[in-house]
Amino acid sequence: MDRKIRVAAIGDNCIDYYDSLNKSYPGGNPVNVAVYIKRLGGESSYTGAVGTDSFGKIMISAIQNKGVDTSHIQVLDGKTAVTHVDIVDGDRVFGKYEEGVLADFKLREQDISFIKKHDLAVTGIWGMIEDELPLISKEIPVAFDFANKFANPIVEKAIPYVTYAFFSFDEESRNEFRQKYHSMGLKEKENCMEQLKEFMKAMQQKGPKVIIATLGKNGSIGYDGNSWYRFGIIECKVVDTMGAGDSFIAGFLYGILNGLNVQDSMEAGAQNSAVTIGYQGAW
Repeated sequence: MDRKIRVAAIGDNCIDYYDSLNKSYPGGNPVNVAVYIKRLGGESSYTGAVGTDSFGKIMISAIQNKGVDTSHIQVLDGKTAVTHVDIVDGDRVFGKYEEGVLADFKLREQDISFIKKHDLAVTGIWGMIEDELPLISKEIPVAFDFANKFANPIVEKAIPYVTYAFFSFDEESRNEFRQKYHSMGLKEKENCMEQLKEFMKAMQQKGPKVIIATLGKNGSIGYDGNSWYRFGIIECKVVDTMGAGDSFIAGFLYGILNGLNVQDSMEAGAQNSAVTIGYQGAW
């Protein structure tokens, strides 16, 4: 392509603080995706809010150093969001979350105008922009990471305006998934994977062009209304799984925006994840 693809990442950011290591790393779902898009060769921006504390300066500086456009970050009086993290057998385990100034984050008119100039907008369940999705989705495709929050009310609110929907299906989310599944009036299935596929079908019919569920070490599954897709994982040494899901999303979206089909984009997502989990921290 003559022109690099441009992705607008919007919503939450946080400092991932590893208590046992006494180390901190900048991160957050849309921030991570913005950084990974740059790593893959695209252009990206991040729109969100940081505090007036030292972590806010660290966040902006770190994002800028990765080549991400930070011109629409809002600096609000207060503290930058912090997530406390521990590492157990290579897997990151989340502890206390301090929301800080993100509680007051809201998109401004100039932010929305800026976002519409990109090829795609990506946000997530904690992004706090679900009310603006109708405006944004009229102009450009929207990718949304629902994480493992199947029963969150934001799912039903956002899904009609989403082009690429991502869910994370893991042990932690099984009960919430079943709660959502039954509330949708879907028929009981013996196999949990069959239940997941039934759920994905129902959600895809609500708006998304493609819906993807990541399955941890079991890879990912995708559905576009016509066909099902499966891809495993890329074998690699696991140091820290922080950012693995965001890497998959970035790799998938970069593939799709560059003309790859769903199957090849899922492989691109897995390849990108394998890079990220080979080092400490999200990036």
